[in-house]
Amino acid sequence: MAHKCNAICDEAIVRNLVSKKHPDLAEKFDRFLLESYIEDNKMVKWCPSTPHCGNAIRVEEDEFCEVECACGLQFCFSCLSEAHSPCSCCMWELWAKKCRDESETVNWITVHTKPCPKCHKPVEKNGGCNLVSCICGQAFCWLCGGATGRDHTWSRITGHSCGRYKEDKANKTERAKRDLYRYMHYHNRYKAHTDSFKLESKLKETILEKVSISEERESRLRDFSWVTNGLYRLFRSRRVLSYSYPFAFYMFGDELFRDEMDLQEREIKQHLFEDQQQQLEANVEKLSKNLEEPFDQYPDDKVMEIRMQVINLSVITDNLCKKMYECIENDLLGCLQLGTHNIAPYKSKGIERASELSTCWTTKPNTADNCLPLDCGTSGGSSEHDRPSGSGSSDDSGCFSRKRPRKEGFGGGFFDLNLPAEVIDRN
Repeated sequence: MAHKCNAICDEAIVRNLVSKKHPDLAEKFDRFLLESYIEDNKMVKWCPSTPHCGNAIRVEEDEFCEVECACGLQFCFSCLSEAHSPCSCCMWELWAKKCRDESETVNWITVHTKPCPKCHKPVEKNGGCNLVSCICGQAFCWLCGGATGRDHTWSRITGHSCGRYKEDKANKTERAKRDLYRYMHYHNRYKAHTDSFKLESKLKETILEKVSISEERESRLRDFSWVTNGLYRLFRSRRVLSYSYPFAFYMFGDELFRDEMDLQEREIKQHLFEDQQQQLEANVEKLSKNLEEPFDQYPDDKVMEIRMQVINLSVITDNLCKKMYECIENDLLGCLQLGTHNIAPYKSKGIERASELSTCWTTKPNTADNCLPLDCGTSGGSSEHDRPSGSGSSDDSGCFSRKRPRKEGFGGGFFDLNLPAEVIDRN
């Protein structure tokens, strides 16, 4: 550009001028332009897949949502970790760190062992006598941890007495024991439902084979979409149930909300939440049991009975999930003074999946052959019945995905985009 020239060169002009002599620079310009747009826009983020799939997702309404990339990865748009609703991003970050940290191992050692007064190694008691010997040879009292001699009877150690109560040390041990048992309670249930989700996902192919066998035989029951819908609802509800335990661990603990609720209010809200959690858990297990029935071997009357149970339980679990989210958003997190804990809203159709679309950058502005603008799309993805894996497409909100341009894809000047089902329906 000339010195002191005030003319504005838009993207098309720059691309047209550069591409004549330096086509490689034009490709770099396109790439940097797209990456700059994505990195400067908080409503657009790269998919966190490893290895990177090259997609970027754009949401229109709320950044606190869960999305599924075209590559199949489901993640939280806000923190880019795995989808974790109804946990807030802060809760999930703390829980993930707690699960992979060694702090709980330290807690177990604190509760079940005592340090040797000589070498300071942890010693576990394996007998009834309170005189304990370390592998270094030092004898000490299990009750107080003090070094002693080896002469003792069943009732006392010679020359040693530790009957005086020491409140601080006793309180510290009891608190560590209580915190460990509380963590184990929530972690065991979280892991149990997570393992069930993985096993039920593996059973998907087996159940669909039963559907194929049932469709081939002569029967008055031809429509088995209730199995697919039931599977989808099972996956979705199991996922919600699994992540509800880390939420409860922090919601009703002392780590985050100690000053937000008094003891009585916390107890009332905890009972309210746990009642809903137990209802959801009971109906999810019933739904899982009915879907695992060998209905391909049953007569038509028995199949019809299982069908009605699966349909009813699918509706019940969906409604219970909605009520749990309403309780969390209105009665629990909604009453907090600190508004730092936001969760992705519950959607019956599941995590919204971006659908792929092609668009192009044109070097000829104001022509009839211009391609679609970046925010438009005309082609979509799969429907709920095609995808019973627990993710599902959504027509409740807008979710776009833009693909990172790769060198081999610039020959025709095209970029890949993803759009939600709602745009497809409108078009």
